[in-house]
Amino acid sequence: MSITNPTHTNALISETSPYLLQHAHNPVDWKAWNAETLQKAKEEQKLMIVSIGYAACHWCHVMEHESFEDEEVALVMNTDYISVKVDREERPDIDQIYINAVQLMTGHAGWPLNVVTLPDGRPIWGGTYFKKEQWIDALEQLQKAYKEQPEKLEEHATKLEAGIKNMDLIALNTETVSFKKIPTNEIVSNWSKNFDPRFGGFKRAPKFMMPNNWHFLLRYAVQNNDEEVKKQVLVTLDQMAYGGIYDQIEGGFSRYSVDEKWHIPHFEKMLYDNAQLVSLYSDAYLVTHKNLYKEIIEETLSYIATEMTTNEGTFYSSLDADSKNLEGTLEEGAYYVFTKLELQELLGDDFPLFAEYYNVNSFGKWEHNNYVLIRDKTDAEIIKEYAITSEGFQKKKKSWKSILTAHRKQRAKPRLDDKTLTSWNALMLKGYVDAYKALQKPEYLTSAIKNARFISEKLTNTNGRIFHNYKNGTASINGFLEDYATVIEAYIALYEVTLDATWLSKSKSLTEYTFQHFYDEEKGMFYFTSNEDAALVTRTFEYRDNVIPASNSIMAKNLFKLSRYFENEMYAETAKQQLKNILPELEKYPSGFSNWMDLLANYQHDFYEVVVVGENASEKIKELNQHYIPNKIIAGSTTETDEPLLKSRYVDDTTFIYVCVNNTCNLPVTETKIALETLKNTD
Repeated sequence: MSITNPTHTNALISETSPYLLQHAHNPVDWKAWNAETLQKAKEEQKLMIVSIGYAACHWCHVMEHESFEDEEVALVMNTDYISVKVDREERPDIDQIYINAVQLMTGHAGWPLNVVTLPDGRPIWGGTYFKKEQWIDALEQLQKAYKEQPEKLEEHATKLEAGIKNMDLIALNTETVSFKKIPTNEIVSNWSKNFDPRFGGFKRAPKFMMPNNWHFLLRYAVQNNDEEVKKQVLVTLDQMAYGGIYDQIEGGFSRYSVDEKWHIPHFEKMLYDNAQLVSLYSDAYLVTHKNLYKEIIEETLSYIATEMTTNEGTFYSSLDADSKNLEGTLEEGAYYVFTKLELQELLGDDFPLFAEYYNVNSFGKWEHNNYVLIRDKTDAEIIKEYAITSEGFQKKKKSWKSILTAHRKQRAKPRLDDKTLTSWNALMLKGYVDAYKALQKPEYLTSAIKNARFISEKLTNTNGRIFHNYKNGTASINGFLEDYATVIEAYIALYEVTLDATWLSKSKSLTEYTFQHFYDEEKGMFYFTSNEDAALVTRTFEYRDNVIPASNSIMAKNLFKLSRYFENEMYAETAKQQLKNILPELEKYPSGFSNWMDLLANYQHDFYEVVVVGENASEKIKELNQHYIPNKIIAGSTTETDEPLLKSRYVDDTTFIYVCVNNTCNLPVTETKIALETLKNTD
């Protein structure tokens, strides 16, 4: 918790990041990461403390309250160190280097991330959360060692630097590889041994949702007619939707659950999770047409529109896990939970039915007599058990959510991280496109286009450079590979539903920029940072998929698609080389390479180019997009055009659909139904 103390104001007061501003009145003399701060450390030959976190991080707030607001701690830090605060969401490049360092030093890492470095920024010690006494003791010992045995710290820093550089080393794979021979069935079979058949996900706690894992496994199940894997994917989506990790009242997902049944969340809500989950549930809806998935999409996007969208059409970053309780103290989950007495008073005669549906019982109880709402029955089971009509039950659910939302609005809201991050916005933009494809709601497409225009007009300069962040009318940090990759991906998706070639053209321009400023010909991969950025300890490649897919895997998928749109062999060969480079790791750790496996599936199955040309092209594409066909790109036009896939295909008064695979096209058809039969008859 931050205490606003006018007698303490440090350099962070001039920053825009909510996380940095939370520390602007600490007695610690915090600096932001910039050239002046780094130069100061070198000139004064002082060790640096690099403390990294983010606004929605619960334990970051705890350590701030216990240590960084404490005068005794501040005295130690201010006397002997240059102390630097970093928002990991604004500077993922810095975060990546120091989290790798702490991983090497301790075997695990997370946030808050606290690292001590030499004056040149090379790390010598680090960890995550520390109690006040531990923190002071560590800093005093390090300062003593720096004064008495600086050569030992220098030696340690050199070894650690080499270790960091080796962590993300990737070799150019020059072997001849047949993608069709990669044993995907065996990989998935081994992976599936870790499935949790009861609650979905994998057998572990805490449970992270990892949308990309399930995105790939859904595709795998459908394309390979694997009913067991499909069942596991749908159990996972059902149980996440039933769990406390999903806000049963206002919609939207928290970051992870601390237990195996998706019940008790770490209550912060992150834009990137919700964006990817909207895409995932949209695809699952196309496969199943399950009403539950439709509800999840609609409620989550309603939440995004209400709580996380700016007037300019951009999206905020996150909402904190903590909010003030009735005593005015910050408490995790205070905004979201209910006591039994509260619910009885608010819902009256409906309480018994509500309690059965949302488990206001031992299954749903958390701590301090609070309940986190969780389901374990379908609507149909409740309707049958209570002999109520489906229509009547839906009305009750709507009424309950309205009553409890109104009650919540009287509480203190969780703190909002109101900065805009380009990469996360692009994920949300794609989420809106995918939801539009699934549910055909015009307002979803409107939101997507508004956001895309903002990224194009306000977050991209005339030279083609993207900015990573935006707040108060200012974009200040150069974009990272994640920004380019996700924006290109979103623009391609937007083109496929609008047929506005502007978005396809922009995606190609951004791709050319990434080759110029991020590509390493020696490795055949893209660096995370641009060659125009100031050098850090090392320049890394991000290629392992995580909660968000790796920027290199997104980029490779983009290149695969763009190579077909523009008949560009260099794009095609680059995508293949990227995939070849990661194959040695993929088989051992599929959950860390699921987006790469999605790309691999493009080579292992027929991949279609669907071209629709004619005055009714938009309507035909709407029909096509309501079907789950992951192994395709769509191109189209309502007029004559010279674009590679569309050239010489326009015929007056007729709308033709061409289905092409391996440089061979079937005869054009005029009925969507006939085209779909070809597309669904995959190898």
